[in-house]
Amino acid sequence: MKVTIELGSTSAGAPALLDLEELLATRLLVQGNSGSGKSHLLRRLLEQSVGSVQQAVIDPEGDFVTLADAFGHVVVDAAAHNESELQRIAARVREHRVSVVLNAEGLDADQQMKRAAAFLGGLFDTDRALWYPMLVVVDEAQLFAPAAAGEVSDEARKASLGAMTNLMCRGRKRGLAGIIATQRLAKLAKNVAAEASNFLMGRTFLDIDMARAADLLGMERRQAEAFRDLERGHFIALGPALARRPVAIRIGPVTTEARSASPKLMPLPPAAPPADARELILRPLEPEPPPAPRRPPPAPDPIAAIERAPAPPLLSFGPSPDEVLRQLLAEPETASRSVAVLYQDFLVRCRRQRVAGDQIDLAAFRRRLAMARAGVDRAGPAGPAWDTATALSAEVPEEMQGVFLLLARAAIENAPCPSDAAVARACGSHSPKRARRMLDFMEARGFIATRVDGQGRRVIALPGLGAETAPGDPAAAESDLLDAAE
Repeated sequence: MKVTIELGSTSAGAPALLDLEELLATRLLVQGNSGSGKSHLLRRLLEQSVGSVQQAVIDPEGDFVTLADAFGHVVVDAAAHNESELQRIAARVREHRVSVVLNAEGLDADQQMKRAAAFLGGLFDTDRALWYPMLVVVDEAQLFAPAAAGEVSDEARKASLGAMTNLMCRGRKRGLAGIIATQRLAKLAKNVAAEASNFLMGRTFLDIDMARAADLLGMERRQAEAFRDLERGHFIALGPALARRPVAIRIGPVTTEARSASPKLMPLPPAAPPADARELILRPLEPEPPPAPRRPPPAPDPIAAIERAPAPPLLSFGPSPDEVLRQLLAEPETASRSVAVLYQDFLVRCRRQRVAGDQIDLAAFRRRLAMARAGVDRAGPAGPAWDTATALSAEVPEEMQGVFLLLARAAIENAPCPSDAAVARACGSHSPKRARRMLDFMEARGFIATRVDGQGRRVIALPGLGAETAPGDPAAAESDLLDAAE
């Protein structure tokens, strides 16, 4: 069944239609400078499609919470739930097919990225039986999929970028149609923007953004100047769900309003005499009043009670997290995938195989991944030497921890020095050249010391551990190393 909604009208006066079924398969990117009408466009799209498809809105400014009063969306306060709770709430959203608004207002950028990543991960990591169609609208998408590292933590950026990449790259098969809006294309990660096939480009002034918008719409560079002349609420549309050729459209009216409106000019009050004005501003400050008594808790909300209800306990007959991780690392393509993508895949496998216990966070997963790539169990060799090695590994940069633990294990057990192939595997690669560069960098930082014996075999010492490996052939195959370690 073909379902279309009316976004507004074209410059010729014809209705500007959007094919919802096509949108589910091809996704949408909205771009425009602040004040160009992006939020108005998203609100129009949500209002027109509310009866046809389930919706989820990632709302960093709290502008879309008014949809709850008019259309029954459930508002989920991101500040009131931790990441694990948000994942479970997202799973229930898909199970019960309820439209929601994730309100991240009041959180700093780091927390917004972590909570949004957890919620998107919960929408993504559901059983196949729950893959119902859903529009996932992300306003201010450059906050959640930045093109470059900013002032937020690396952990938050990787988690958020991985979740947004999953939404736009792999969400289609799970029924998730990503609709992302951004102020600037140059600030949005290219691998996220490139997955959209439908575009609505609004008013833009910077040359780099106009050029990228023109490229996406297949327009010539000299035509890019037209984006500066667009009025508020006017967009250029292109895509299989919109139009086969670029067409100018004007977005229609909406029935709900954002809580934050554009500022309006207001006349100043009558001017007071300078002496009176000075008295008003600089008079002695009164002591602060005592804090108001706390308000009684509100009556229990049945919907909130459902959201906060604990998830049913997992059955304990599933494999352990370490076994799931070993299964994941056994696949050949794992070495070329980022940690954020591996983490999402790991969570999906744990859910499908009903792994018992609390969910592992991203930091703990990185630690397990480093040790698994190093070929050591989490417990490691028993004894104080291994305790010292694990403590020292915490001071090593994250991307080197797996290699450091691999060398520490060989030194403690007096095993042959790992080959370049084994070192490459420990740092998530197949390249011996990268392994040698990694060892050179670690030696330059003082974490290891390398020497070659009379037969050309490599020996690596760990100064902090006070131990060194036995001589080993750098060019040996990885299977030879594993046999020697066993």
